[in-house]
Amino acid sequence: MIVSVDMRRMDAIEWIDRENMRACVQAGITGKHLEERLAAEGLTCGHEPDSVELSTLGGWIATNASGMKKNRYGNIEDIVENVTMVTTEGVIEHLADMPRVSMGVEPRRLAFGSEGNLGLITRAVIRVHKLPEVKEYGSYVFRDFKTGTAFLYDLMQTGVLPASIRLVDNVQFRFGQALKARPTGQEKLMSRVQQTFLESVKGFDLRQMSAATVVMEGSAAEVEFQKAEIKRVAARHGGVSGGSHNGRRGYMLTYAIAYIRDFLTDYHIIGETYETTVPWSRVHEVIEAVEKRSIEMHREFGLPGRSYVSPRITQLYHTGVCIYFTHGFSTRGVADPDRAFAAIEHEMRETIMAHGGSISHHHGVGKLRRDFVPRTMTPAAIEMLREMKTAADPTNVFGIANNVFAE
Repeated sequence: MIVSVDMRRMDAIEWIDRENMRACVQAGITGKHLEERLAAEGLTCGHEPDSVELSTLGGWIATNASGMKKNRYGNIEDIVENVTMVTTEGVIEHLADMPRVSMGVEPRRLAFGSEGNLGLITRAVIRVHKLPEVKEYGSYVFRDFKTGTAFLYDLMQTGVLPASIRLVDNVQFRFGQALKARPTGQEKLMSRVQQTFLESVKGFDLRQMSAATVVMEGSAAEVEFQKAEIKRVAARHGGVSGGSHNGRRGYMLTYAIAYIRDFLTDYHIIGETYETTVPWSRVHEVIEAVEKRSIEMHREFGLPGRSYVSPRITQLYHTGVCIYFTHGFSTRGVADPDRAFAAIEHEMRETIMAHGGSISHHHGVGKLRRDFVPRTMTPAAIEMLREMKTAADPTNVFGIANNVFAE
């Protein structure tokens, strides 16, 4: 017998503690509804993944998720202070909510990345913030992706990061431009002027340049300081401002990607996204290897047209970045497109790891990537995790078999 638990009705905010800026929230709430209800109280939790419309608080914890505004609000492990997880052997949670403790191994941390293997996450205590006084968007274009990456690296070293900053390559930049409504009148004229300026004055190749979108949140003074610092660092790398409108549009386009994928399916195009964490020193090596292997696999499977693979840098860290790949190809005339895509996706992950990337930055492992886990930790570490599973769920009631718990 298989039992599937639908958490959608466990979507209440149980309480808000304004003095200590935390809230207790049931795990079935979607990000969209959580933000709407907190906003009605003048608050936000700040966790904003691409999937915010449909993903849930419990899902964020179970996959150890990351949001687009992690620079300001943190990743999910920074946002959550306490977790309630129901196992077959009892309830796991801390008996008091604290900003930080030093008490040995923390059982509540076992919920992060648990992927449904250990128990049912029912609620969490999260940090909340006042809604920002100011929110502004910005954008910059650079000569090429490597120049844009150098800009991100230097900005990281200043310690002055906006809530979100993301860099797309030329393929994704042109894809975004193609989705714009056809310009008319004054807009068409301005578009030509901008293109002439970039090509003739700045010497940019429109088929090479990359673009960064920026979201700044905080007090008016804080945002002004961020704008000035970003402008200063961008200028050092020859960056040209694309304005706030393009920044907002580029940021919002992220939410449309899943819908675009569904739309393209009707036109015999299959697509997926996969992400990885890499050190700064390996960014271009990983990207170039994935692009090269993608072309090779496209030929090996005799697929029509050209492979579409496009990277963007979505999250910055002191020692590295998250690279987020969008990948797709035409399935027209392909006998078994699912098999081809599964093989190619697996090979892309193989290539990423061979060149120094991680299994995942925030999508998790699940079943698709579990074969790679033994290459990321020692046998003793894997055995310890399995023993922990046995202790928490001795009869394997939570038998979803994700990650290292497949056996």
